[in-house]
Amino acid sequence: MKNLRVLLVCGSGASSGFMAANIRKAAKEKGIGMDVQARSDSEIDNYIEDVDLIMVGPHLEYVMDDLEEYTHEYPVKIALMKPDYYSRLDGTKAIEHILSLYE
Repeated sequence: MKNLRVLLVCGSGASSGFMAANIRKAAKEKGIGMDVQARSDSEIDNYIEDVDLIMVGPHLEYVMDDLEEYTHEYPVKIALMKPDYYSRLDGTKAIEHILSLYE
C-alpha cells in the first residue's frame, strides 16, 4: 500500500490533533506509511487535493452528506471516525478502521 495521506477533521482541530499524533505513533510502530494531519472542518478546502482520506470526528456527523457531495470531483475517501476509538484517542483502532477502508 502506498503512503496514505489522511486528514482528520474536527470542529477546531484540537481533539483531532491529539488523535493524529496517536495515529502517527501507532503507524510508525506498525511500519505503516501514513501522513496524518489534523485541521478544522473550515480548512478542508485547503487540503482536499493533497489527501487520500478525510476522517471526520463523530461529533461532526452532520457534515458528512455535504462532504460527500463536495468531494465527488476529487479522488478522496470520506469516513466518520468511530466514537469508541475517538473518545479514547486510540490510534491503533483508528488505523484498523483506516486500513479496513482500503481492503
